[in-house]
Amino acid sequence: MSISLGAHVGQQNMTMDEMRALWRKLDGNGVDWISAWDHFYEAPPKGGIEPHFEALTTLGALAAETQHARIGCLVFYIGYRNPALLAKAATTLDHLSGGRFELGVGAGWHIWEASAYGYPFPDIGTRLDMLEEGVQIIRRMLTEERTTFSGVHYQVDNASCLPAPVQERLPIWIGGVGEKRTLKIVADHADGWNAAYLSPQEFGRVNDVLNDWCSNGQRDPKTLKRAANVMFNIGLDDKDLKRQDERLKADWGEMADRTRAGALLCKPDQAVERILEYVEAGADEVNIALRAPWHAEALDAYLTDIMPRVRAEVG
Repeated sequence: MSISLGAHVGQQNMTMDEMRALWRKLDGNGVDWISAWDHFYEAPPKGGIEPHFEALTTLGALAAETQHARIGCLVFYIGYRNPALLAKAATTLDHLSGGRFELGVGAGWHIWEASAYGYPFPDIGTRLDMLEEGVQIIRRMLTEERTTFSGVHYQVDNASCLPAPVQERLPIWIGGVGEKRTLKIVADHADGWNAAYLSPQEFGRVNDVLNDWCSNGQRDPKTLKRAANVMFNIGLDDKDLKRQDERLKADWGEMADRTRAGALLCKPDQAVERILEYVEAGADEVNIALRAPWHAEALDAYLTDIMPRVRAEVG
């Protein structure tokens, strides 16, 4: 058994130079995965008042600045970009990174930025229909010489995607926790499932639902990777921990209780046990979600002490 320990870095409230330095630090300290998120505005939402970089272009720099970590986006909102374009971009990023890119897609949630930028944001059922069509187009374009697909929302006509990706099968991740539709789409079409800010207990429960969808579709659940994103709120002492909790409540407002359940809101010694709870619940990968500013010493402790101890425990 092994565990992937990654970092999900929100590209907000940092200069590009600061972010590139962070990527190099993470990569140099043995992080297994580095991802961006797909937003135009800050998250949690504040009405577009904080500096924020676009995801797809950011990933080009991430590919160039790193050498070891797998990279990706958790996750692209299917409504912002044509899926054929996403397949083409994924292939390009796979070549830029030397075969380290993995593509994440989802049904989206940030209605405020979508409305501000003039993107339609239909009901969740329609967005899931878009996701199901889109992931099929992406998979076929990444693996077939020519792709023709005619759906309700997306169409491609004898489309090629050359050159092919470096990887024989570029992994596709789907993010979300909807038990009736999202997890079925995951079981039917994805290589990996990503869930954000669930408690270990809730992650395990939803993971069992995903296993049921795999079994119903006659898919071996072991062929599907599972990743948990957890908020990074480690405090080095009681006073620091209180500040972290206060910041979490200020940032997330009404969503704070739900987010706190999926946070590393603890001291370094407790963080090891907390991560292992996700592993016991079925996670193959655990990614800390970094939103600037964070406690630099706490991040150093995570990289140099917590990660090695978790890996030693998992084996």
